[in-house]
Amino acid sequence: MRAAIRRRYGAPDVITFDDVPDPQPRRGEILVRVHATTVNRTDCAYRSGRPWVNRLVCGWPRPRVLVLGSEYAGVVVGVGEDVDSFTPGDRVCGFVDGRPGAHAELVAVAADGLITRVPATWDLAEAAPIMEGALYSHACLRVTRVARGDRALVHGATGAIGVALVQLLHAEGVEVVAVCDRPPPDLGLLTDLGASQVVALDRDDLQSAGRGFDAAVSATGHLSFETARRLIRPGGTFASSDLGPMGVNLALAAVGPVARALGHRHVRFPLPRANATLAAHVGQLMDSGALRPVVDRTYDFDELRDAYAYVDSGRKVGSVVIRMPAARPQASRRET
Repeated sequence: MRAAIRRRYGAPDVITFDDVPDPQPRRGEILVRVHATTVNRTDCAYRSGRPWVNRLVCGWPRPRVLVLGSEYAGVVVGVGEDVDSFTPGDRVCGFVDGRPGAHAELVAVAADGLITRVPATWDLAEAAPIMEGALYSHACLRVTRVARGDRALVHGATGAIGVALVQLLHAEGVEVVAVCDRPPPDLGLLTDLGASQVVALDRDDLQSAGRGFDAAVSATGHLSFETARRLIRPGGTFASSDLGPMGVNLALAAVGPVARALGHRHVRFPLPRANATLAAHVGQLMDSGALRPVVDRTYDFDELRDAYAYVDSGRKVGSVVIRMPAARPQASRRET
């Protein structure tokens, strides 16, 4: 199969294309022919090796994992032993947790992981960017414990995680204020997704978002607790997957349960839980229309380096999708 290979850390030009052996599904795995994948901020961090803590995961001094890519949509073409939940021909989308590899024509994934069938009305290219945003957004919902009637601020609302979080909060009956660096080209995008107010920092002051939020979430890691604590109410929650300066968010999250019990503003670290239960829930959200993709740009596989450069620029709104050679125009066509 053809795959995008990264043998050293660096800029997008470290990516090369090579023929590598086809993966084989092990016990409990399925083999998916990838029709669409994405490039996200996590891929960029793993590719560049920055921040340096990523090299603890990816390898030092050179990367251990050569093929990146965490999101995919495609067609099942093989199943390993003890798999009865999927069969060849199923249209699926998912997130490769802990073992990237979706920037290739084939990927082997755990059948009981974060993978679900794609609704018949969805194109595979639409389904590819769903899972990462849903995964991290669900973690934010879990740790903030917001409920119907609460107010939440989403900082970094135009990223892949941000647009998913706005939708999921809205579906839960939470009032959402969306904050972004600059307004998206489609000015009504965030309100269409469920935000009651949009604050664009290139024209608005953050304080115009108001105060007294039950929760504030930094979807891109660019909002600090020091700033957020002035916006949330006593007892409110700040959630961010960013470590913060000198790892301060991890330290604050460690004492978060105590701070919450005492009624103080507190930090929670939204560690995602990728499992089949969440995957089934995401499938239901897709089918009901409560969660829909926001695709900024689509690139062909051989334009992958250009896609990386665009995501590096910080200008993307929603997701950047990569169309693989196996992609077919009919969403309902099945492979046998």
